[in-house]
Amino acid sequence: MKLLILTQYFPPEVGAPQNRLFELAVRLKKAGVDVSVLTAMPNYPQMKIHEAYVGKSTCLKHWKEFLFIVVQYIFPKSKSIVQRLMNYFSFVYSSGRTGVNKIGDVDIIMCESPPLFLGWSALYLKRKKKAKLIFNVSDLWPESAEKLGVVTNKWMLKLAYNLEEKLYKRSALVSGQTQGICKNINQRFPEVPTYWLPNGVDISYYDPTAVNGNTWREKNNFNPQDVLFLYAGIIGLAQGLEVILHAAQLVKDKPELKFILLGSGPEKEKLQQLKAELQLENVLFVDGVTKKEMPEIVAASDVSVIPLKKMDLFLGAIPSKIFENLAMQKPILLGVDGEAKELFIEQGNCGLYFEPENYKALAEAAIKISTDTNLRKQLGENGRKYVSEKFNRDTIANSFYERIKLL
Repeated sequence: MKLLILTQYFPPEVGAPQNRLFELAVRLKKAGVDVSVLTAMPNYPQMKIHEAYVGKSTCLKHWKEFLFIVVQYIFPKSKSIVQRLMNYFSFVYSSGRTGVNKIGDVDIIMCESPPLFLGWSALYLKRKKKAKLIFNVSDLWPESAEKLGVVTNKWMLKLAYNLEEKLYKRSALVSGQTQGICKNINQRFPEVPTYWLPNGVDISYYDPTAVNGNTWREKNNFNPQDVLFLYAGIIGLAQGLEVILHAAQLVKDKPELKFILLGSGPEKEKLQQLKAELQLENVLFVDGVTKKEMPEIVAASDVSVIPLKKMDLFLGAIPSKIFENLAMQKPILLGVDGEAKELFIEQGNCGLYFEPENYKALAEAAIKISTDTNLRKQLGENGRKYVSEKFNRDTIANSFYERIKLL
């Protein structure tokens, strides 16, 4: 079986979709699948081409035991929707052209969405290669873009919704990152075959017994009695991270409670300004790090904070950062309703829930979990056990392999 993964996001970049697709590719390769990857020039999070790729329009090499092809595209010069669309469409063009010229026959093309418009390249390559298409949906685009107000142009939205429908109906399989995504697609398109392909964790890599976070704490001048609340991920609009800063303001009288926001994104500058306005000394912004550095930082923290905005759209969302934190026996403060709450709070008993965007509820949960070390320990142990049983990447990849053999 020859599989082409078509995605705008892949290592050596860091990030949730990058890690998820790479880990899946490695395991499918071990299962005997001939995996190739067609992706964009690595640039995240600095938004400039990584040094090893500077000056190249196309780079083809064997990396991590599978064919790895990166192609040049237009980088956004601003946060405007026009610049972002130019960025997406340029990769649609370059990936389609390169896929035809540089990649041989394939049996299956697995296209990652978002960006949804990469689906045009997938359909083009599907036709040229006479391959079957798996459309992997990690976010319901354009629905999420419309409801978040990112895209308001009616013509653009109509174009996107039409493309979405076409992609679903021309795919041999539509995989969704959450059960909520699969349910949404099935309700609108009952005839489309869907498959729940959840995110997960490499429990051997995120091993709490193999790493010590004390060095990182000391390097960043934290005291042993400090309780560190970590948010690590994209600092974007959907996350509603203002809730953390306003909660931090409410617990100013408890200086041992520290809130760390690690990562980059379009909302970072705005949040840094809010920190200055609120005069918060208990909030620390940290730049994004490599995957190799993450276990130490998670080990150094005490609790993970995972918020999203209060929107029906996110009732089926499962933020990827949940898995690594739970694998490291770190309890979560979860500000996400719906599927995530059901899985990790009600079933797994891995943390405490607070109402999305309710900073008072977050502050109360932070105080509760900071003052009860036994609770933190028990919730952390529950989390490690739960993700080991339910969200082990090895099990997820094996099940997916068995499914795609039926296509």
